[in-house]
Amino acid sequence: MIRVGKKYQRLIHGSGCACHSPQMGDVTQALTAFNRRGFLAGLTATAAAMGVPGPVLAQASGRPGRMLFRQLRLFDGKTDSLRDSAQVLIEGNRIASVDFAGEAPPADAKIIDCGGRVMTPGLIDAHWHTLFAALPLQALLTADAGYIYLAATVESRNTLLRGFTTVRDLGGPVFPFKQAIDDGFVVGPRIYPSGPMITTTGGHGDMRALSDLPRIPGGPLSAVERTGGAAIADNIGEVQLRVREQLLQGASQLKLVAGGGVSSPRSPLDMTTFSEAELRAAVDVARDWNTYVAAHAYAPRTIKRAIAAGAACIEHAHLMDEEAAQLMAAKGVWLSIQPFLSEADVPPMAGPSREKALEVIAATPRAYELARKHGLKTAFGSDLLFSAALTPRQGKMLTHLTRWHSNADILKMATSTNAELLALSGERNPYPGKLGVIEAGAYADLLIVDGNPLENIDLIATPEKSLALIMKDGAVVKNALPA
Repeated sequence: MIRVGKKYQRLIHGSGCACHSPQMGDVTQALTAFNRRGFLAGLTATAAAMGVPGPVLAQASGRPGRMLFRQLRLFDGKTDSLRDSAQVLIEGNRIASVDFAGEAPPADAKIIDCGGRVMTPGLIDAHWHTLFAALPLQALLTADAGYIYLAATVESRNTLLRGFTTVRDLGGPVFPFKQAIDDGFVVGPRIYPSGPMITTTGGHGDMRALSDLPRIPGGPLSAVERTGGAAIADNIGEVQLRVREQLLQGASQLKLVAGGGVSSPRSPLDMTTFSEAELRAAVDVARDWNTYVAAHAYAPRTIKRAIAAGAACIEHAHLMDEEAAQLMAAKGVWLSIQPFLSEADVPPMAGPSREKALEVIAATPRAYELARKHGLKTAFGSDLLFSAALTPRQGKMLTHLTRWHSNADILKMATSTNAELLALSGERNPYPGKLGVIEAGAYADLLIVDGNPLENIDLIATPEKSLALIMKDGAVVKNALPA
């Protein structure tokens, strides 16, 4: 049986809990058999133990043939204002039409009256960690894989109920979890997976115990690597191997750790990990697969090296200087940055990690100012980690951007702009349709908001109250509209 402490019982216990039933005992046995590569098989066994047939395990209210949303005000993801008297027709998992002339609905369409509420595209988080968001770091390093996946299943549903219908996962063994969502076994957002972050010995993400050192090239993998938390590479050949391994498993883009990080206590923020040649080797393999490399980098020198090697996107960059910002602008490199404004935006930390977090928080305003000054292509990501109490701030993080952007620009960033970044994955794009917009042919990922987020962006921070309806891939996952 999986034993869950009182602190985390609320992650899996709800009303009408059947944890002590014979069926749940069978479920628990199935969960204990989970491992990183056997996730789908274990989940299917869990469904069978519960008597649930196949992919209907996670279906919310189903996907009708046609659905017409009428009497709504439309934010299409690209413009600065709302359009009134709109109606949107959904067929399957796509938007069939957007109409402002009040055309008669198809005879077989289910009609949903929005009562003048606002429709927006589903939100996109460009820097998320599906498996690492809700559990403390120590639990992730020590817990059974079944428990980690179970907690992630709960958090994945919560992510979707916050209005985030798509995430770009920037590190973790998320491939089978993504497949479980796509196949309908788990409720959650679309996932653009990177797989384990690729780092060097001593780089951010190298969470090995010191007893695992020295590393023997070609020797057995450490526990962190076996579970898919990180992939360690210390020369060009190893970099190429690790990149190809992630692409083989279905990575839509690659995450390389070019410098130090906050949560890894032994990796200083000022350090630079991979050489330019090693980074370029990763970029070359990614290009051969028609996708791109996102480089984790905080310090100016690290940012410049990653850009010189051909990285298409810089993650974080909070410590960048004027020269680094100018170089990003000149090369058209994307900035994927997180608005960390206080310790409330980061998990509880101590020692070197807390000191580094405070340094990043202090540098955040200048980084956003440089991004605006130089017109950088800027994506929104939250990068919330290691805390079930912190993840509900996902929408709150988006509202922090009012210090530098209008409400309309904030919503565009979290929808159509983030979708442009996702599209860099080219042929490796797992969802090649249009995302982040409401227009004919786009995926039917949308929100119905009680109130006008263009006037009050704080509505995004209270999704349990403000989001009257959530649709992902043409299926309604929440509907609190009046009958």
